[in-house]
Amino acid sequence: MTFNDDAKYSGKGVRKSGRRTGLAVGGGGLGLVAIVLLSQLLGVDLTGLVGGGTAGTSQSEDTALTNCDTGADANVDVECRVGFTRDSLEDYWSEQAPAMGIAYVSPTINLFAGSVDTGCGGATSAVGPFYCPADQQIYLDTAFYDELRTQFGATAGPLSQLYVVGHEWGHHIQNLAGTFATADTSQTGPASDAVRLEVQADCFAGAWLGAAAQTTDASGTPLLDPITDAQVADALNAASAIGDDRIQEKTQGQVNPETWTHGSGEMRQKWFQTGYSNGAEACDTFALADTEL
Repeated sequence: MTFNDDAKYSGKGVRKSGRRTGLAVGGGGLGLVAIVLLSQLLGVDLTGLVGGGTAGTSQSEDTALTNCDTGADANVDVECRVGFTRDSLEDYWSEQAPAMGIAYVSPTINLFAGSVDTGCGGATSAVGPFYCPADQQIYLDTAFYDELRTQFGATAGPLSQLYVVGHEWGHHIQNLAGTFATADTSQTGPASDAVRLEVQADCFAGAWLGAAAQTTDASGTPLLDPITDAQVADALNAASAIGDDRIQEKTQGQVNPETWTHGSGEMRQKWFQTGYSNGAEACDTFALADTEL
């Protein structure tokens, strides 16, 4: 997906964290028990990333993105791409969420390298991108995009990079909607609430991307060019590559559906396509029978 060269960046909603030297446990964090629950909910293993020590100290101050003025910058710079992705997501969800009866509040995207202190405790880049409900921030080390290629075997082109951010934004929408509060994440498996949360976030990402070419900057200039079939295939490739079955086969040599927390690659592709074709209103994965997922 290509950003419109003439689109202007808002300069809002993205921050770069100073590199941290420690991992936070207290000081406003949720602590180990909550990190275990968050790991189950979001499908990322944060438990090994909360350890001794106090809140980490910054070696540099948090900053906003710089040199990200136009869509042309986003087409060549990965951090600028995240900034413009944020603007498109914000334009879409600021209207779509209220239409679904959700009181909308904007999240913040926090770009970090190495390690970071969050409202959910300390984390490192090893967890991959994640959303923290406690501070309503999306955390991303852009090095993850390289890992999509080298570790997960995904093509990881520009649209798949946008999909990753859109998925985490989908978790923010779930948080605002109260879905996190009502989901039972104590179980795993293809029909578990944990999987329903993940594939719904995929569906929300697809819904946004289906409408992304209509999103605009503050002056009404389109942010993105229309999506091509090849770019959709790139996003679907990423969704499949990070399915539970693909990861289990790669790391364990066998697939155990009863332990799934994200859903299979096929499920993730299906729900991305459902959102892309039918919009966010078609993403109620909790209303379906087990066999319909």
